[in-house]
Amino acid sequence: MSDTPSPSSPNPAADAAQSPEEILAAAAANEGDALAQAQAELATLKAKSSELADQFLRAKAEAENARRRAEDDVSKARKFAVESFAESMLPVADSLEAGLVIKDATPEQIREGAQATLRQLTAALERNKVIAIAPAAGTKFDPHHHQAISVVPSEQEANTVVNVLQKGYSIADRVLRPALVTVSAPK
Repeated sequence: MSDTPSPSSPNPAADAAQSPEEILAAAAANEGDALAQAQAELATLKAKSSELADQFLRAKAEAENARRRAEDDVSKARKFAVESFAESMLPVADSLEAGLVIKDATPEQIREGAQATLRQLTAALERNKVIAIAPAAGTKFDPHHHQAISVVPSEQEANTVVNVLQKGYSIADRVLRPALVTVSAPK
């Protein structure tokens, strides 16, 4: 037997018929095939890696563009948030200016003009979701919508609104200013 180890093969009889040089050449050919296969696989993986890197960069750029567009939208929304409200208020300002131009108006005319302007103002506020909070007498006191100024003796049930001193206002279910009310005292 020779001192060089022979690679194991499934067919030992065929190995005995081959010379050591043939066995080494076959092993080298197998290693060459394996190397070529590994290089081909490496090239495929490099191409896939390059493709994924490109997709990542594109997705990152798209996300950055979306973030920038969102920031611009928020900035514009803040800048022009009152635009609709301001447009609703312009006729009210026009009415007030027109009323001030009249020099010799009678008290009735001034009152009629003020009432018409107040109707315009109320309509403009309602169009912009600014709703008056004016609880009727006898309404249960609600600390979320009312602010009690004083407690007065009354024939009404305790903790009910007796009188509204100043209307409150809410916008989209959020209280801008609570209604100032007097509340009935416990009996």
